[in-house]
Amino acid sequence: MAQSSRTARNGKFRALMGAVAVAGGFLCAPLAALADLSDIESQGYMTVATEDDYAPFNFIVDGQPEGFHKELLEDLRAFAAESGIEVRQEILPWTGLLASVSSGQYDMAFTGALVTEERLRVFDFAPPFASAQHFYVKRAGDDSLSDIASLCGKTAGLQAGSALLTRLPELESMMEEQGCSIGEVVEYQSYPEAYADLANGRLDYVINALISINDLVKTRGDVFERGIAVSGDGFAAWPIPKASPELLEFITQFIAQARESGRLAELQEKWFGEAFPALPTEPITTVDQFRALAGLGD
Repeated sequence: MAQSSRTARNGKFRALMGAVAVAGGFLCAPLAALADLSDIESQGYMTVATEDDYAPFNFIVDGQPEGFHKELLEDLRAFAAESGIEVRQEILPWTGLLASVSSGQYDMAFTGALVTEERLRVFDFAPPFASAQHFYVKRAGDDSLSDIASLCGKTAGLQAGSALLTRLPELESMMEEQGCSIGEVVEYQSYPEAYADLANGRLDYVINALISINDLVKTRGDVFERGIAVSGDGFAAWPIPKASPELLEFITQFIAQARESGRLAELQEKWFGEAFPALPTEPITTVDQFRALAGLGD
């Protein structure tokens, strides 16, 4: 069910408070339970938490796992085996996945998590594996929407409590530069609901991360069409607890190998529809670093 926000400010406030509450829950996690690489090497295995219902990252086809992370997990297992480490996968629903990693139940999250300021207070992020810049999607053939000015005053949809809400002020600023303001923002429990309302004309556009929109257009290009960016840069990367710097370095070496061999670009093209050669190659570990990379300014 959709929730209508007559002003974007109310939606942003709820998203911010939700993010603070989640971050607060993370910070209460018992850090003593967290393992770093030396502990992992001693026990001989590491555990990665993944999802199975988040295409094109992790999903199920005919009862079998599929997606970008399914293939890259095979590479991670081979990489870790060279150091005598077994990689064990645990499939969890997204709800609670990051909290489980922050509490030490799993060593890292191996899924399509977005880097956010709130999450950076609890996690470090390995070098990004994909862009998560925010774009808008519209009905195919809707020529009334094109540039930022054309979005002014129109009805937008996005998922309630999502990381995208916290960056909605960027779109507001873009509109202010055009001498106009954002219209009604409607929040949904899930993106399929938002896309259904977009298709039937209850919404003018929906905001989501680039990869999700690419996947939508790939499968339903007769109904939907990608618009332009409505935020600065964003990043999808693997969260690793801040108490595990050695593991962060280990995973950084893994993704560097995948990037330098061309394997990362190959999988990006296959699953995301494009490669991202300009992504940061270093871990993202602080809010200031993230804001600079995302072009968020002071």
